[in-house]
Amino acid sequence: MPSSVQPPIATGGELGTLLRRWRGLRGRSQLDVSTDTGVSQRHISFIESGRSVPSRPTLLALARALDVPLRERNALLLAAGYAPAYSEAPWNAEEMRSVTRALVRMLRQHEPFPALVLDRQWNVLMTNAAAPRFFGRFFDLGRYPAPRNLMRLVFDPQALRPAIADWERTAQVLLQRVHRESAGRALDDATRALVESLLAFPGVSGEWPPAPARDAGPSLPVIPLGFVFEGSVLNYFSMVATVGTPQAVAAEELRLECMFPADEATEELHLRHFGELRPLRGRGRRGTTARGNP
Repeated sequence: MPSSVQPPIATGGELGTLLRRWRGLRGRSQLDVSTDTGVSQRHISFIESGRSVPSRPTLLALARALDVPLRERNALLLAAGYAPAYSEAPWNAEEMRSVTRALVRMLRQHEPFPALVLDRQWNVLMTNAAAPRFFGRFFDLGRYPAPRNLMRLVFDPQALRPAIADWERTAQVLLQRVHRESAGRALDDATRALVESLLAFPGVSGEWPPAPARDAGPSLPVIPLGFVFEGSVLNYFSMVATVGTPQAVAAEELRLECMFPADEATEELHLRHFGELRPLRGRGRRGTTARGNP
């Protein structure tokens, strides 16, 4: 008696196109992927040409070997006729509660220095109390409804841009970051639209070369982000935290960005103007977060 279970149907070569794209982005040959996965090179060739549809485990093995982001792994599965494997629930869904609670705690503990939770398009989802207190000294937050986009605030002449020391160099560095930190190190449509909107701001050149690695000062291992404040330049650098071994799309795409003083003078001025350090234990009054605050 024939089985009632029908094999998945490939959608007009879409799967093969996607796999070839990711293999090209990673600079891997079919032989490389075959060696990593144990899937024969001939089978991989058949998949990419649309002559064969892989099993679900085989397709996921190929995706892992190519370091395909979870959202795009779901797209590969759908192209092959399978159901998505990874939840695409929003970052504030109930299933993300343990992750968001951890982020809230990390935001709180970073007081009195700014910390923000961003999605993959640099939209600000949560902050600690220090972030709006700090950024609000440079422009009117009320003019920009939530969710605010951190990159657009930096490039906008009416927002943070006038306060940033050596803005042109900083803008080039940040454009590099957008490319480097995009999901899977590949620009999706939304991130590409973000870059185009940044290049559309006045004074921005679409032909900017990569930012030069100019000396940031003696013994500084980072390129600081400087803010002009009351005649002084406050220099900060950021450290980024992401979720380890994520199994949901939102968990993979969230990142926590914490700003730290890049020198002792900046730390002293920051504490003087933006608040004293809080003890690490206990819950202070400033330990709240707000969606969409930069």
